[in-house]
Amino acid sequence: MEKALLAGVRVIDFSWIGAGSYATKILADLGADVIKIESSTRLDSLRMAAPYKDGKPGVNRSGYFADRNTSKRSVTINMKHPRAFGLIKQLIMQSDIVANNFTPGVMDKFGLGYPAVRAMKPEIIYLAMSMQGAEGPERGYLGYGANIIALTALQHLTGLPGREPAGTGTNYPDHVPNPCHAAFAVLAALRHRRRKGKGQYIDLAQVEPTVALLGPTMLDLTVNGRNHECNGNEHPWAAPHGVYPCAGDDRWIAITAMSDAHWTALMATLGTPAWSAEPRWETIAGRYRDRVELDLLLGGVTGKWQAEILMNELQARHVPAGVVSTAEDVIKHDPQLAHRGHWVRLQHAEMGEAIYNAPPFRFSRTRVGLKSPAPLLGEHTREVCAELLGLNDQDVDELIAQEVLK
Repeated sequence: MEKALLAGVRVIDFSWIGAGSYATKILADLGADVIKIESSTRLDSLRMAAPYKDGKPGVNRSGYFADRNTSKRSVTINMKHPRAFGLIKQLIMQSDIVANNFTPGVMDKFGLGYPAVRAMKPEIIYLAMSMQGAEGPERGYLGYGANIIALTALQHLTGLPGREPAGTGTNYPDHVPNPCHAAFAVLAALRHRRRKGKGQYIDLAQVEPTVALLGPTMLDLTVNGRNHECNGNEHPWAAPHGVYPCAGDDRWIAITAMSDAHWTALMATLGTPAWSAEPRWETIAGRYRDRVELDLLLGGVTGKWQAEILMNELQARHVPAGVVSTAEDVIKHDPQLAHRGHWVRLQHAEMGEAIYNAPPFRFSRTRVGLKSPAPLLGEHTREVCAELLGLNDQDVDELIAQEVLK
């Protein structure tokens, strides 16, 4: 197997919290040397976000932070100190990518906006991930996933009809569209530089990748004048399309019938309930008109089944179905995730053995995976100072005493 995809690529990572950190994590897990610039004077707030290992808070004990920062190195530099700029410049001169997810203007205050960094190194790839982008009347707006969900109308589409929007249950833009679009843009920029020798400025406004996921909804509004509303689990044509109770305490299964073939197989699996023979249930269109009653009738039958048994029976008949799993279920009992080697246990310097998500993709000829657990705050400061800045322990001790490396 060949070396890691991004082996030899170095990233100076100023990003923090969610989307930015996850974007650079993708690059790190692909083999890039990602050096996370931190400071004890202004912590990445994700370091203090629960859950904590063994319920004990600490800057190095957040499971949330750990999941977003695998395979990286951490260096503490007090960016407000006059000597910090020189150190950062030396790191940038030996790097390929500079990444941040600050509000526009923050990096400029450090003397590290794109024009300044480009002047240092013209071939640099510069990733900026503010909420609204570097230009326009809303460029100074500050926000994260929860704000983006509201601004893009994704919040508006979640929940039950006639009730307040329920939201996505997590800051979805921080976890999927924004980091993935950013990582893809960086990969494209690296390819462009390899072919043309030119750097890139990537100004990724985080609202835009989220809006891109709502293409059909936006088109239906702009072209047809239809404003989509909260619709619970309803689907334009699939029925049933929902989550149904199973035997046991709080056990559920998700079932979808996208065609009449699915419906026929579903009814056969459930023993062809007497009500299923009524003419009104014969077609997808007919079932759509009686969706609420259908859900009640179906729940009365699924409630007699063990969730896993019913899922396997339905999947064997090619009916889309899946058990609603708890966190413990997916870690301990999901055969597909186990087969894929999705859960990786790594030895963290303070938390001890901790569990991590592996990347959700594999390459046939290139290694991809977690190189190391999330770093302690400043864990690699001395290492990076020696390797890239040519400083010995005495030099580092002096910079620590002067509160440059803090």
